[in-house]
Amino acid sequence: MPRMVRCPICRAEVSWEGNPHRPFCSERCRLIDLGAWAEGRYHIPGKETKPEDKPEDDDDDESP
Repeated sequence: MPRMVRCPICRAEVSWEGNPHRPFCSERCRLIDLGAWAEGRYHIPGKETKPEDKPEDDDDDESP
């Protein structure tokens, strides 16, 4: 019997084996999830950090 899982987006029951979109049921649900990450709706808890100060004389970004 194939292993069945629920799509984390739409909750449809789908087969794990042979599913190119796993753990999602479709490309649509994969893209919805990707969009949620891109919008910042998901996050991984952790300690907030400050960006490091960049020296004023750092000319690496400029052409000679």
